[in-house]
Amino acid sequence: MAFEEKAKPIVPQQPQAADELVSSLSNDSHLSAPSQKYSNDELKAGEVEPEISHTAPMELPLKPMSEYVTVSLLCLCVAFGGFMFGWDTGTISGFVAQTDFLRRFGMKHKDGTYYLSNVRIGLIVAIFNIGCAFGGIILSKGGDLYGRKKGLLIVIIVYIIGIIIQIASIDKWYQYFIGRIISGLGVGGIAVLCPMLISEIAPKHLRGTLVSCYQLMITAGIFLGYCTNYGTKNYSNSVQWRVPLGLCFAWSLFMIFALTLVPESPRFLCEVNKVEEAKRSIAKSNKVSAEDPAVQAELDLIMAGVEAEKLAGNASWGELFSTRTKVFQRLLMGVLVQMFQQLTGNNYFFYYGTIIFKSVGLSDSFQTAIVIGIVNFASTFFSLWTVEKLGRRKCLLLGAASMMACMVIYASVGVTRLYPNGKSQPSSKGAGNCMICFTSFYLFCYATTWAPVAWVITAESFPLRVKSKCMALASASNWVWGFLIAFFTPFITSAINFYYGYVFVGCLCAMFFYVFFFVPETKGLSLEEIQELWEEGVLPWKSEGWVPSSRRGADYDLNDLQHDDKPWYKAML
Repeated sequence: MAFEEKAKPIVPQQPQAADELVSSLSNDSHLSAPSQKYSNDELKAGEVEPEISHTAPMELPLKPMSEYVTVSLLCLCVAFGGFMFGWDTGTISGFVAQTDFLRRFGMKHKDGTYYLSNVRIGLIVAIFNIGCAFGGIILSKGGDLYGRKKGLLIVIIVYIIGIIIQIASIDKWYQYFIGRIISGLGVGGIAVLCPMLISEIAPKHLRGTLVSCYQLMITAGIFLGYCTNYGTKNYSNSVQWRVPLGLCFAWSLFMIFALTLVPESPRFLCEVNKVEEAKRSIAKSNKVSAEDPAVQAELDLIMAGVEAEKLAGNASWGELFSTRTKVFQRLLMGVLVQMFQQLTGNNYFFYYGTIIFKSVGLSDSFQTAIVIGIVNFASTFFSLWTVEKLGRRKCLLLGAASMMACMVIYASVGVTRLYPNGKSQPSSKGAGNCMICFTSFYLFCYATTWAPVAWVITAESFPLRVKSKCMALASASNWVWGFLIAFFTPFITSAINFYYGYVFVGCLCAMFFYVFFFVPETKGLSLEEIQELWEEGVLPWKSEGWVPSSRRGADYDLNDLQHDDKPWYKAML
C-alpha cells in the first residue's frame, strides 16, 4: 500500500482506512503479482504486506570514509558474534584428532589405541548445527520482544551454559554432546540477530561491507581456533581441549561489553514508539546531527513502514508463505541461498581439515589447517571490497563458477593421482601438494563471495514485519544442511573417498543457474528501496539497472526491466 507525501520534509501521516489504500503497480513477472486493491480484512489476516512510500526527497549526506570509522567499529563489535561461531568450527576440527579427547570420549581398539566411530564423530561435530537451527528459530524471537541488543544478551548467556557443560565433561561423550547442543542454541540466535542488527544500524552504502564483517569474524574465529589447537596439541591431558573451550568465556564477556557501546536498531525503536532514541541511533550511525533534516526524513520513512505494518496486526508464521506479498519468494530465496552456501563444500574442509590432510600424507595436518585458516581469513578482507564494488549477484555467480573449477581439479587429482600404486601404498607428495594448493584457491573464492554474501542477502531482503522469522528460517536452512554435511561426510568419504568432490561440483553448477534467474541485485539500496524492488517485479538479471522511484527521470522505462522476450540462454549472455 502506498502512503503519499506531499511536502518536504516528510511528515508521518495518520494511517488511512485500509480500504482506501491503493496497491502499487505490479505485473506478472515471477517476482510479483497482479495489482489489486486490498480490504481491511485482508490486511488484518496477514494476506497482504502493506507497502510504504518510496518518495525520499532528502538523502542522508555521504561523508568521507574516515567519518564512518566509529560506526564501522560498532558494527564490528556486533559482528564479533561470528567469531564465536568460527571458534567452534576451528577448534572442534582439532579436538576430534587429539589424544586426550579420543581417550575420554572415544572407543578402544584391541591394540590399546582410541578412536571415534563415524557415528560418534558425526554426532559430536554436527549436533552443534542442529542446536543452531533451533536457536535461530526460537531464541531469535527475543530480538523482536526485547530489542536486538537484549536478545543478543539472552542468547550469549545460553551459549555460556553450553560451554560450561562441555568443559565439565569427564568421560561421558553424551554430556559433551548435550553441551554442544545448548551452545549451538546460543550461536543460532547470534547468527540471526547479529546480521539483523548490523543491517539496521549501518549506513546503506556500507551495509553490504559491514554485514560482511560477520563472515570476517567467522573466519578469524576459525583461524585462531586452528592456532589454539596447534598450541595445545603437545599436551597429554585435558589442556588440549579444555583451554580452547575456556577461552569461549573471554569471547562471551567481550561481546557483552561491546553491546553496551552499540546503538539499538532504529527500526525496533520506532516499533516501540521510542522515536527520539531512534533519531539518535540514525544520527550516530551516519555521523550527522540528530536535528539534521535528512535524519528526520529517514526516520519518517521508517515510521511510515512501521505504521503500515501495524495496520495488519501481528505477523503470523502463515504470512511467510504468502505469494501475493512476495514474502514467500524472498523466504525461498533466503533458504536456498543459505542451503547453497553449505553445499559449496566449505565445511568439508573446515570440520575435517586435519583428517583430510592426514589422508594426503602430511605428517602435521594441524600446520596445514593453520595455513588454510590464514587463507580463509585473509581472503575475507578482500570480500569487504567485492560485496559493494561487484554487487551481490556478480559475487555469487563468479564464486560458484570459480569454486566449481577448483573442486573439479581437487577431486580429479584425489581420485586419479593421489595413490598411484593403490591406497595401501604411500600417497604421492606432488598430488597432495596440488590438492592443498587448489584447496587454498577454493577457499579464496569461497571467502570472497558466497561466505559473506549469503549473510548479506539474508539480512537485507525481508520486510521488517516478518524479518526475524524469515531470517530464522533461512539461517536454520544453513544449520540443517551444515549438520547433514558434517554428519554424513565421514560415511561418504569412507565409501567414495575423493569422488565426494564431484557431488559439490554438481551443487555449484546448480547454484550458478539459481542465482542468475532468481536473485536480484540489491547493492546500494536502502531496506525500504529493496522492498520496492520486489514489489515492482523486476527481473533478477535486469535488476542492476533498476532505480528507486525517488531517483527516476521522466524517460525511465520500468516495463523493460519487468519483461524479457529473449530466450533464457541469450539472457545469460
